Formats: sequence, C-alpha cells, structure tokens
Amino acid sequence: MILALSFMSSLKEETVNVAHESRGRLEVRKLPVKLDRNVRRVVTLPFGVATNPQGTDIFRRVGRLSDEEVERTLETVLEQFAGRHEHIEERFEEHFQMASKIARKKGKWARARRLLIGSYLTMEYSIEAAALFNPSIVPHPDQSGVADGSQRFIMSLRAVGEGHLSSTVFQTGIVSESGEVTLDPSCEYSARTEVKPDREYLKSLFGKKLDEMGVHTSTAALVLDLLPEKFTFDELDESIEKARTENKQVSGLRRVAGSMRRLARANYQLQLKPDDDISDLILFPRAETEARGIEDMRLVRFVDDDGAVIYYGTYTAYDGEHILPMLMETRDFRTINIHTLNGDCVQNKGMALFPRRIGGHYAMCSRIDGRNLFLMFSDYVHFWESAALLAEPKYPWELRIMGNCGSPIETREGWLLITHGVGPMRRYCISAMLLDLEDSFQIRGRLREPLLAPAGEEREGYVPNVVYSCGSMIHAGRLIVPYAVSDTASRIATVDLEELLGQLLRDGP
Repeated sequence: MILALSFMSSLKEETVNVAHESRGRLEVRKLPVKLDRNVRRVVTLPFGVATNPQGTDIFRRVGRLSDEEVERTLETVLEQFAGRHEHIEERFEEHFQMASKIARKKGKWARARRLLIGSYLTMEYSIEAAALFNPSIVPHPDQSGVADGSQRFIMSLRAVGEGHLSSTVFQTGIVSESGEVTLDPSCEYSARTEVKPDREYLKSLFGKKLDEMGVHTSTAALVLDLLPEKFTFDELDESIEKARTENKQVSGLRRVAGSMRRLARANYQLQLKPDDDISDLILFPRAETEARGIEDMRLVRFVDDDGAVIYYGTYTAYDGEHILPMLMETRDFRTINIHTLNGDCVQNKGMALFPRRIGGHYAMCSRIDGRNLFLMFSDYVHFWESAALLAEPKYPWELRIMGNCGSPIETREGWLLITHGVGPMRRYCISAMLLDLEDSFQIRGRLREPLLAPAGEEREGYVPNVVYSCGSMIHAGRLIVPYAVSDTASRIATVDLEELLGQLLRDGP
C-alpha cells in the first residue's frame, strides 16, 4: 500500500526565528516534508469472529452453498482483494480457525469452503485514515550502504483509523550531512506481525504486577503455587483450570483468573517475517489492555554499560477506560518484546527513558501527576518505585501542563530534554531544557520562549493549536525534530545544536 506521506506542492521550506530577550535569536528550519494520513493503507482484521451467533450463522449459510458457488465466490473475493494484501489466504484460514473454535464447529471442511468462510470473517481496516502524528526518531540499527556524513533513521508515528483506534507505524529514511531528509519509498504491503508462541513469564515478576493491579493475593496464590518459576500461557491456563476445579468454594477465583489472563496477554512477543521490511511494521492493539489504542511511542537507542545496544519504546496502552504504561524492546525491529511497566511510579502518560544508565541506574523522565516533570531511577528497566520532582511549569505558555517530548539526548553541555507546554486555550508548544550530565536534577538552562509554536495552517486539525513530538535526534550538528501538527499530520524541523545549547545557557535555569 502507498505509505501516508506526501510532498505537497504548496509545502515549502520555512525558517522561523525565535526571539529571546537574552541577546539570542534561534533559527528553526521547517523542511518541505509532510507525513499525512492516507485512506489507502489498509490491513486485514478479524470481523465478528468472537460473536457466536454471527459465526454460527456464517458456517450454516456457506455450508449450504454448492461447491461451484463456493469456488466462484472465493475466486471473486481473491480477484478483488489479493492484490491489496500479502498472504490473504493465510488470513482467511486463520480467521476460519479462530471462529470454528469459538463456534465449536468440528468436522472436515474443504479448503475452498474454509477460505470463503474466513473471508466473511475478515475486514479491511484503514489504519491511518484519520491521522498520522506524534512522531519519534532514532538512528536505524542498519547503517550499511549509507553515504559518508548521512544517517539512516527509523521513525515511529501514531496512526489513527476508524473508531479513533490508534496503532504505531514506522517510516524509514536518510538525513544527509546538510540536514536534508529523504523518506524511503513506501512498501507495497503492510505487514501484520505474528505473535510468537510459547512466550515465558517469570512467576516472581508476574505475582508482583498482580499485587500492583490490586488482584487478591491469596486467591491468585492458588494459581501461582501450581506454576513453575518460568511458565507459558498454556501452563497458566492449565493451572487456572486446575485451581478452579480444586477450589470451587473460593469466591472471586473466576475474576482473579480473568485478571491473570489479561496480564499475560499484555506481555507478548511479535515477529516480523523474514521477507517483510521494517517500514511495513505495524504495532496494532492485540491485548485487552490496549484494545482502544497504542499511543505516543517514545523511541530511544539505549547503550548499556557493556556497549550492548537495545531499542526501547515507551508507550501508553488504552482499553477505553484505563491507561497502562508499556515498554517495547527490540534489537533489530524484527523481533519485538512487549512488556507492562511496573511499580508505584508507573502512572500517567509520557514516560521517556534516558539513552544510557546514570550512576549505574536506568533513568526515566515522566509526568506522574499529569502536570509536572519528574525523574525516576531504577535498577530494573521494568520496575519503577520512586520519583522526584524535576521541574514545574514556569512561563505563561506552559502554565497549565508541562511534559517531555521524548528521551533526553546527551550533548557535551548536558542532557538536552525537549519539552512541551500547554498554555491558554489548550495551546501546545515545544521547548527545551538542559540538565547537568552528572546531576540530572540540576537544570542548567531552560528556554524562555517556545522552540516551536502552532502558527498558520499548523493550527488547524483534529485537535487545533497543537505541535507535539515524541522524540528527536542529533545529526551533523543539528537537532532533528519530527513534530505533529494539530493531531493530524507530521512535519520535520531542524535547529543548529550549538545555537540551541548557547541559548539554553544564556536563558539559564
């Protein structure tokens, strides 16, 4: 499918001068690149598979068709849709098997009849028909073949489709030594990552998270005591059924079992097929905890003390009522592990990891109270138990709310933290602050004026008067800032790094 990006003829390069009282004037360059929503990028999803009456009805009605009608109807379906989706027959078979298990339809079905039933239980979903925004950018794990002075990147974006359901998509490209951005050609197909079976869970961590969720400890122990220290989802299922058989008199066991299954399904592994491209990758809601969306991923290229590189992505899962902070882990964007974040301080949105340990500890910037910036430290990347205040809103354009716009970036002068602030009329602006490299609670500089503010056509969109980013990177002496405009589309801006650091130091804390 054609990726949602367009080089619009009316979109020209712009230079915005940000005036500062302290003798400074920052020049922000807006590139003539716009990543826009696209109604033509579609994926296949189950349609009414879990609805028992509908599933039973489809089996009955298709079962009445003659072999000739089945072959003719399936041929028409494949003519209309096979060119729009890779491996579409696999999807039909998958959805048939899902529905037959739920509807308890046993017996042998001819392949053509199975595929036709599966087609009735499949729908196209336009993943970014409504919006493509809140981007985050990191260096690509594969820099082979890139010209000297250039760098390949990978960018995550929040895509919104029918029903305002959010997923995460990825775009790759190259930024040149002169700061020009070239986006890679769109891929023909959008890949549906497969859940890798037999994921193992650690009982100690699983029990700790259940306790944080408020699940009744003694009731959960009836199941946990039956499990080995490392267990699979199937083993959890078996232990739940055994515990229910042996403890029929225990009230609340069914509810606790449901919570245990939901937690297990919230932690999973995805695998991209060998012939699929990274820019094909889509993180679509799979667990109950993210049923209404995967929101605002903040990517970071993390380098551990031993030099090992892993990419993390913090994001928010939303089930329609509650949010749950989550963590994506990958080394190559092909095998992807999804985990819940745990601990008393795992609250609210906008959690962003530092790109390395500080003093031997993982560090995270967050907004646990929904209004101020906090720093958190932990010995375990999945558990966060304490937090301390870093900064409160200070200037008129950010007095309502402030937060981060992605992970801090290490520079010679300190940690460059891109921030956002909310002011009058819910107007979102992007700014920056500079933290000391050794004592990250020490603020060395803080822009008195926004780096980017909504203006002109960028004020118009699904949520007006908003510019927002989930992560930037440095290349060839420039800060590369991909940013969303009014929760509709995304653009890219650059600013000279030395000029920005100088202005931060002049403005002071």
